[in-house]
Amino acid sequence: MTPVRSVLLVEDLPESRDWLSAVAGVAFPQAQLTCAARCDEAARLIAASGGYDVALVDLGLPDGNGVDVVRTLRRAQPAAIPVVVTIHDDDEHLFPALRAGAFGYLLKEQPRDALVTQLLRILAGEPPLSPAIARRVLGVFASTPATAEGGAVRRSDGGWGGTSRQPALTEREAHVLQRVAKGFTLPEIAQQLGLSRHTVSDYVKQVYRKLDVSSRAEATLEAVRRGLVRP
Repeated sequence: MTPVRSVLLVEDLPESRDWLSAVAGVAFPQAQLTCAARCDEAARLIAASGGYDVALVDLGLPDGNGVDVVRTLRRAQPAAIPVVVTIHDDDEHLFPALRAGAFGYLLKEQPRDALVTQLLRILAGEPPLSPAIARRVLGVFASTPATAEGGAVRRSDGGWGGTSRQPALTEREAHVLQRVAKGFTLPEIAQQLGLSRHTVSDYVKQVYRKLDVSSRAEATLEAVRRGLVRP
């Protein structure tokens, strides 16, 4: 592959966007970086662009799913290489992204140097996959019996909750919700879980969207309902 000259970054959180911009700057120092915060904005940029070499796409965007951005890019610019960069390590997000044409799938919670190394694999023609994602792809046909812990239902895919009336949370999302309900700040949650603050912000945003809540009080009520904290 020729050197990467043009990169599209689709990410709505300013802190995460700045961090990923720095990652892209190290991995592709000669590239021009263009940023979008919404699906519709990304679609307009793709339509007006002469062609992006690489796109780094978050999945949870204010007006839709980053999978749609990946699909739009692949249709409009078949030579472009879309790479999903997200907090989600579950099948529900992974496989739709790959089916839409994502060339790689990277997790934000990795150190910056690890992300840079994985992005550089693009230049060698290797699909960039976080180690956890590579293991998940290899083990896609394996199954784990569901168990119950602390009143919350553990599903076979590692998620928590998930009934016809209750949207499912991944294990990491459940851990974040539990700490939000206990009143911990984002920096405190980040320290407890060994994550960066911007990654925790992503998880909180996703949890609020899944639960259709907009405040700590509402999130706390949901955490109590799910048995993650005691009333």
